[in-house]
Amino acid sequence: MRVFYVSGLVGILALTACGRSDHIGKAPSFSPAAETAEHSAMVFEGLPARIEPERPIDQASLWSRERQSLLGDRRAIRRGDILTVVIEIDEKAEISNATGRSRSGAESLGIPQLGGLSQRLDNALPEGASASELVSINSSSTSSGNGSVKRKEKLTLRVAATIVDVLPNGVLSISGSQELRVNFELRELLVTGYVRPEDISRQNEITYDKIASARVSYGGRGQITDVQQPRLGQQVLDVILPF
Repeated sequence: MRVFYVSGLVGILALTACGRSDHIGKAPSFSPAAETAEHSAMVFEGLPARIEPERPIDQASLWSRERQSLLGDRRAIRRGDILTVVIEIDEKAEISNATGRSRSGAESLGIPQLGGLSQRLDNALPEGASASELVSINSSSTSSGNGSVKRKEKLTLRVAATIVDVLPNGVLSISGSQELRVNFELRELLVTGYVRPEDISRQNEITYDKIASARVSYGGRGQITDVQQPRLGQQVLDVILPF
């Protein structure tokens, strides 16, 4: 049984350390690009395009319908195409509230006459002790609280995203990631969501407010992030402790 407990403890410690062991004594490693959803979408061959007979005039015309032409539409529309996501967030919120509550109560219960039992108990009790008041209860409670939320967020980012899927209704599912490592700290930018082809500008860009179910994450990992985060034991205690 002791061996089982020791093995379990070692396993827990290994799981808690696996996230940090990647950058012990070295910079954090980048995520493998070949294992991302963007890479899978880019290598997807797709359905064969319909081949139309080439006309001689199309070879020299500026109004060619091809995407590679001078005036062709180069916006991302197919799986594996790349577009630019522009994230410009400038929000501010402020909330303040206060509550107060107080309560006090007192109860006392005595049995001075109970068939002479209290007098007999007085004889058995040490000198100075008395059973004239067998029960005495007092209680008081006070509670007060103040809360305020003041938040200001400003974020300006641009990231290239890839169309990973085209839904049956024509909506595009996009996913983008970007990693930047400075010394021993790795900054990560992740964005996913759904966009309509008509919302993509002629510059092949789309703003974050036109992305449905947008998920934007800007964070990182490294030695500085590890120090700023509370340890796993502290987080567990914050959850289970009732006081």
